[in-house]
Amino acid sequence: MISVDEARRRILEHFHSLEAEKVPILEALDRVLAEDIYSNIDIPPFSNSAMDGYALRFGDTVGASRKSPVTLKVLADLAAGHTTRLKVEPGTAIRIMTGAPLPEGADAVVRFEETSEGLRGGWGPMVEVYKEVSPRKNVRPAGEDIRQGELVLAKGTVLRPQELGVLASLGRPEVEVIRRPRVAVLATGDELVAIDEEIGPGQIRNSNEYSNTALVIRYGGIPVRLGIAKDRIEDIKAKIREGLEAQVDLFLTSAGVSVGEYDVVKEVLASEGEMDFWQVNMKPGKPLAFGQIRGVPLIGLPGNPVSAMVSFEQFARPAILTMLGRRVVEKPEVEVIVDEDIIGGARRGFVRSVVTKRGDVYHAKPIGGPGGSGILTSMVRANALLVVPEGTTVVKAGERLRAQMLDWPEGVEV
Repeated sequence: MISVDEARRRILEHFHSLEAEKVPILEALDRVLAEDIYSNIDIPPFSNSAMDGYALRFGDTVGASRKSPVTLKVLADLAAGHTTRLKVEPGTAIRIMTGAPLPEGADAVVRFEETSEGLRGGWGPMVEVYKEVSPRKNVRPAGEDIRQGELVLAKGTVLRPQELGVLASLGRPEVEVIRRPRVAVLATGDELVAIDEEIGPGQIRNSNEYSNTALVIRYGGIPVRLGIAKDRIEDIKAKIREGLEAQVDLFLTSAGVSVGEYDVVKEVLASEGEMDFWQVNMKPGKPLAFGQIRGVPLIGLPGNPVSAMVSFEQFARPAILTMLGRRVVEKPEVEVIVDEDIIGGARRGFVRSVVTKRGDVYHAKPIGGPGGSGILTSMVRANALLVVPEGTTVVKAGERLRAQMLDWPEGVEV
């Protein structure tokens, strides 16, 4: 039996970042940038007003107050998106809206609230200024955000909505990103039927295909659903051919990998490629297969639905993220106080739990009731997996553990 860490290490040494492709920027969301982005312009491209107010010369406002206002002649009204050829001379001002270019001669902006317009409402040919302003006050200078020639986004950056906004401001409708891996999802077993079929004696519906496919989508892969393979050599080989023809980057199977039992899936995988069948020192999820099918990596997950999902998080998830070019592939973890006693064991435990935050401290309550690896609803109720170290006899209530977060509770800070 090998450790969880050793299994992960052996698997991940076979994966690397995939090649780049150019896509429209909205298709690049949550993907990894494959090029350095330099700016060919200043942003903003011109000095502009940060407030609605009056563009003026700061020297004209020296000593201005409510009791001793400065009166200036209003030359024009300037909205965002427009320019003026008028120049602000001593004793004059131009009414200006947020984002409008700072007129020639002006070196500051006074807010409406600090003028007669803000006090009485309306505006006319003259304005009273009630506050002294400093040079560049309420002015956004050209290049304040980005300078021409500056490295704005470095290769390897994960593109969030804010990065896409920057790309748009730079006039980049397309961008090079690491392409998404194509992942074949295959469920095996004579007992499986499609979700829209009636269940016969000894049969169950194929839930693993849908949970595993959803996980592939969640973590950025492109699922290639191969459906169900019955426990027949030709059926399984046909599904493998179908995946190879679809040019997948990873095969993901469920069931048929238990060590020590005769299984057609194991026989076919071993004959079609180079496969290792392991017992991993974890609970749930002990049986695992890994290898190559004609050069394509294959991760064989257990058949029980909870075991399959937990094993996916530990092994398939980091493999997919590695292919996506992600630098961080570990599951996010927090330290928690355990609210109930937990019985440990020789294997590393991944205990389905609910994590909440009370003040500045995270607490974890294990999911009660039946906890077998076939109870998929326990994953529905859980938002975390408590990691119980190997060889732990018991974890007492009040002790601390690490928790892998499956989801962040609404209102809980990350």
